[in-house]
Amino acid sequence: MTRVLTTDIATSFTQIALSHVTREYPHKLDHVWGSGADNQSPRQQHPIFYGSFDWHSCVHGYWTLARLLRRFPNRPECKDVIALFNASFTPANVEAECAYLRRSESRGFERPYGWAWLLMLWAELSQHGQPWAATLKPLAEMFAQRFKDYLPLANYPDRSGQHANTAFAFALTFEYCDASKDDTLRVLLTERLQKWYGADVGAQAWEPSGSDFLSPTLMEAEAMRRGLPALEFQAWLALFLPGLERKLPSALFTPVAVSDRTDGKIAHLDGLNLSRAWCWCGLARALQNSPGLRNLALQTAEKHMETALGHVSGHYMGEHWLASFALLALEAAPETSTTKA
Repeated sequence: MTRVLTTDIATSFTQIALSHVTREYPHKLDHVWGSGADNQSPRQQHPIFYGSFDWHSCVHGYWTLARLLRRFPNRPECKDVIALFNASFTPANVEAECAYLRRSESRGFERPYGWAWLLMLWAELSQHGQPWAATLKPLAEMFAQRFKDYLPLANYPDRSGQHANTAFAFALTFEYCDASKDDTLRVLLTERLQKWYGADVGAQAWEPSGSDFLSPTLMEAEAMRRGLPALEFQAWLALFLPGLERKLPSALFTPVAVSDRTDGKIAHLDGLNLSRAWCWCGLARALQNSPGLRNLALQTAEKHMETALGHVSGHYMGEHWLASFALLALEAAPETSTTKA
């Protein structure tokens, strides 16, 4: 049985996120000083997204809270989430976040991972019937414009397994394009996907590296799945991963081991298991007409989730971000899978 998102899990993840999105320290800044006047605290620089160890984790901590608020709106802790959103998403706070981006030194701030998560957050808030999305819109539009300005200059993708990975950013940003009806950005993303990845064949999957939380191979496939028409994607996938029926490349089918969850980089590997599960569930949706491959994809997703879900909390190095990736995986999973391998 494939794991599914339940009310109990929603409550647990909500409590985890509430415990860290307003926790200012410890904090890892992504900051370029222009002068001594820039020596401010995280909360002074970012009055909304100052918690969760770093800016981008705070953004997707808010996304976790928002998604679970909409999916499971009648839990006691939802009132705390609503109160937090009302206090955080104010015009003054959003303007301060925008002002930080206007600094010349902030051109590369959180590119592209934080950009994509902020757009993903806005896409979620736009479905809530609250003023939060309208208030946050100026910040979202700044990041959307940054993609539009940057992508024509980007001759090559980033194929790493960490924050700079462009395929992951594209996968999230497609959700913003749908919610905002930003067809200009969607066309630009699709053009870059085809230019960067369209001719890729026979992926070797030399992964993971020691601090990956994304699979470069599976993440590329997930971005292409979201950006291409179904039949075009299936033809591309058959060339990109021709050995799927034989469980090749074998690295993609084996959950990774985590040796030290107090080490922030090694703890990334729990996220790799979760993001792989998310991608495998996405591939399963694209393989509806190939029951054997679909079954294999779901089995593999289940193995990765089983390995990682028990470690979403326990140490702050993982706890400040892993629930978001667990939520991606659980939401992507169907309610039932086929027989175990």
